[in-house]
Amino acid sequence: MKIVSMIARLLLGAVFLFFGTNTFLQFLPMGPLPAGPGGQFVAALMASHYMYPIGVLQVVPGILLLLNRYVPLGLTLLAPVLFNILLVHLLMIPSGLPIAIVLVILWFLAAYPVRTAFYGLFQQKVQG
Repeated sequence: MKIVSMIARLLLGAVFLFFGTNTFLQFLPMGPLPAGPGGQFVAALMASHYMYPIGVLQVVPGILLLLNRYVPLGLTLLAPVLFNILLVHLLMIPSGLPIAIVLVILWFLAAYPVRTAFYGLFQQKVQG
């Protein structure tokens, strides 16, 4: 399981570093936007420059995961980004759903070895 989680962490880090960097440098040409609400949503994100903070929230955790430093923090920063990716593909652009599911699975595989770091989030009452 240790090797599987390490591979998942490295793949997740590489994917988000690569595509997060693409937000700023645009080295991958973007094809036509999908028709319907998915295309309108993506167009609105790009027109409002909202993609830049999302790019930062992909690059920083990607680096953290690749360097194996502050992995719980990197996973925590990626969780809402992944949730939004999953929802966009589930509700508006279903063609990308398989990739979104693979990324979520990779997130869980990478999070499993550091699960104790998240225990404090699930306390019903705070001491003190």
